[in-house]
Amino acid sequence: MEETIQFTYLNLPCVSPPLLSVLTLPTHSLSPTGHGTRARAAMDSLCLRPSSLRSAPGAAAARRRDHILPSICSIQPNGQGRVFLSIQGSKGPSADHCKKLLDWKYSYHRISHQSRNTSANALGQSLQPEAEAHDPASIWKPISSSLDAFYRFSRPHTVIGTALSIVSVSLLAVESLSDISPLFLTGLLEAVVAAFFMNIYIVGLNQLFDIEIDKVNKPTLPLASGEYSPATGVAIVSVSAAMSFALGWVVGSPPLFWALFISFVLGTAYSVNLPYFRWKRFAVVAALCILAVRAVIVQLAFFLHIQTFVFRRPAVFSKPLIFATAFMTFFSVVIALFKDIPDIEGDRIFGIQSFSVRLGQNKVFWICVGLLEMAYGVAILMGATSSSLWSKSVTVAGHAILASILWSCARSVDMTSRAAITSFYMFIWKLFYAEYLLIPLVR
Repeated sequence: MEETIQFTYLNLPCVSPPLLSVLTLPTHSLSPTGHGTRARAAMDSLCLRPSSLRSAPGAAAARRRDHILPSICSIQPNGQGRVFLSIQGSKGPSADHCKKLLDWKYSYHRISHQSRNTSANALGQSLQPEAEAHDPASIWKPISSSLDAFYRFSRPHTVIGTALSIVSVSLLAVESLSDISPLFLTGLLEAVVAAFFMNIYIVGLNQLFDIEIDKVNKPTLPLASGEYSPATGVAIVSVSAAMSFALGWVVGSPPLFWALFISFVLGTAYSVNLPYFRWKRFAVVAALCILAVRAVIVQLAFFLHIQTFVFRRPAVFSKPLIFATAFMTFFSVVIALFKDIPDIEGDRIFGIQSFSVRLGQNKVFWICVGLLEMAYGVAILMGATSSSLWSKSVTVAGHAILASILWSCARSVDMTSRAAITSFYMFIWKLFYAEYLLIPLVR
């Protein structure tokens, strides 16, 4: 009875002869059939060169002690790119013993001008070049995946909104071009970076306490999808809060530090599941939290940071600042209401009594659109009363265009499609960004 051991070989160029001492076969083990050339080619691919074994009969007998394979083994091709090693059980070691002996590793160099390490065994494992492990694409892939996960964890639309709002209200403190100096830019950068870290803390904390809800509403978020463990989420939000407060403390600006502290308190109370907290469960309280941060703290505190700490000027609540605060009050209410429309399914399951759950998606949707149209109408009237012709023209025309785009897009939304509602919610954030581009032009 004859047993066979099958192994896969790659048709690689032959390498240095020193490997012949690792695994060699006697000359007479070649198949006597017409396939001997194919067998030799296969052996050459594995650096097994029978030609190197040709010697006198006496020498062959002395050398056989070093052979891994006994003389009863033979290599035969099967015509499909594989070579079979046949072991006759009547002589020599058993098949199992040969299989153990055939579990070997070797290395070679300078194949196609590249340095590679490969491993193979007789149980069917193919040769794997180490060069693939150093492929730039394979190195970049985990880095790209990590950046993408953090990008989604940070809720980038909120980060962009925070940065734009700080830049916009800071420009309201600029009275002339000479105010745009390194001092101003440094103070602005300090505020943006500190607020960025606080923003990561707030949105990250909310995700930590909403993992089960987000599995229904936002399954692509890293914590909900399992890309981040809860421990990773805790580490990120903890470091972000520490970095925000550390920067606020080092800068030494009271308005900046108090803006960070109040945002921290409201963001924590909004999300954490503790007695008297998790204010997001209550529609009115949740809306007030968002309004307080987006409409009041961002507008007033960061303006005062530039006005009183950076420029060392007395606090003056100008007409553009009052307009920005009033307009963003409307906008913050809209964001607070609209953000729950796409999330109605998960909120209903987990007992979050949002306005969308209580009143229905369609009604809340048109309330939000109506509030925004009302805000744009007030902005148009505000621009019309400006004493500056260029400010009047830009403010009136800009808000009229945004109002018409809003109405046109709202009428085309499919209220039965969650994807369409989510897309419109992100469109509202784009209107939010556009407003902060107009606010510095209000005079």
